[in-house]
Amino acid sequence: MITTNSAKHLPPQSPPTLRSDARVIALVGLAHGISHFYHLILAALFVWLKPAFDLSYAELGLLMTVFFIISGVGQALAGFVVDRFGARAVLFSGIFLLGVSALALSTAHSYAALMLGAMLAGMGNSVFHPADYTILNQRVSAARVAYGFSVHGISGNIGWALAPLFMTYVATQYDWRVALQCSAVLPFGVLLILFLNRHAIRPEPVKQAAPGQAAGGEGTLDFLRLPAVWMCFAFFFITAIALGGIQSFASVALVKLYGMSLALATSAYTAYMLASAVGMLAGGVVGARSKQPDRNVAIAFSAAALLAVLLAMAVVPAWGAVVLMGAIGLTSGVAGPSRDLMIRAAAPKNATGRVYGVVYSGLDSGLAVGPLFFGALMDGDHPALLFVFIGVFQALAIATAVGVGGKTRAAALQKA
Repeated sequence: MITTNSAKHLPPQSPPTLRSDARVIALVGLAHGISHFYHLILAALFVWLKPAFDLSYAELGLLMTVFFIISGVGQALAGFVVDRFGARAVLFSGIFLLGVSALALSTAHSYAALMLGAMLAGMGNSVFHPADYTILNQRVSAARVAYGFSVHGISGNIGWALAPLFMTYVATQYDWRVALQCSAVLPFGVLLILFLNRHAIRPEPVKQAAPGQAAGGEGTLDFLRLPAVWMCFAFFFITAIALGGIQSFASVALVKLYGMSLALATSAYTAYMLASAVGMLAGGVVGARSKQPDRNVAIAFSAAALLAVLLAMAVVPAWGAVVLMGAIGLTSGVAGPSRDLMIRAAAPKNATGRVYGVVYSGLDSGLAVGPLFFGALMDGDHPALLFVFIGVFQALAIATAVGVGGKTRAAALQKA
């Protein structure tokens, strides 16, 4: 493996302090927030794009599917690039591509042009998880890394929560093209902030290795033989299908199921995301104090699945649906930091970027499938089934989480 010039001339390493850890966590969290904001810049505009381009819900869902397919494939590949050349440069390139994609979408006059913009956004989004988690694992002390994962998850959910509010407000006041143009300003601003603080997120020196081997001497692809890695992939794939339904069609389904206004339904989705952020904050404390993160995930998702089925039954008033959406977000959020600790425990040393890239490509794969599946349900006028299947997929994810924990503990015992 080659050594990059940036790695050769790094200043001497010093032990992380609370201040330096907080700085790195904040910078990575800011980048992650803009990534998740861009997950929904199209979904938030479905109400305007549908009549403007005369599209069905399935066609709108396909835009999201393409975005996440490109992101998923790119994410798996980005992990290898991160491990080879360092996370910082890869992260910068992804943020830049997000800004370019919004500008391209704002000038679209055909469905094909929208598709091209979605592909560009997917390419930009693909780098964040392998780059972010590599920076956190390299630059944050082990004692505080769980809190770093917590903030990372919170910032992502804040991005998800703010995107519908921001895009809907600007599109209502002006039009959807202006909303996309305004959203293009955000990643370029974040890129400037990260560049000014580039020393804090500097990559570790890349050690030389024989061709086909990682820095630790193991084969570059050896990690793919670990069952725990593929169980992590399955966990993300299953949970992301449920998340894709919430992100793309929860607001529309709530309007149909509860007869509420679109504004209230959007507020329910925002409540889901903000409560999820609160849950992740609590989950950081839980994860830092627990040695079995898979069990934390199982308990949290059991509660989320039951709440989703209750929401589908429509036995509460409209304001109660908003509360239930928040409760689903809260319980799902608690699982976030434990989920990332679960992956960290399963990842071999010196393969962080590759493992997170492959595992988190499961997230993108699920988010690609989810909008198509749930879009078909909505075209068939089945809003209640949307929430039923969200609960089903959350319940299925529990088995994979428990499997990851079991494999990881067994491997640790064998090594000991």
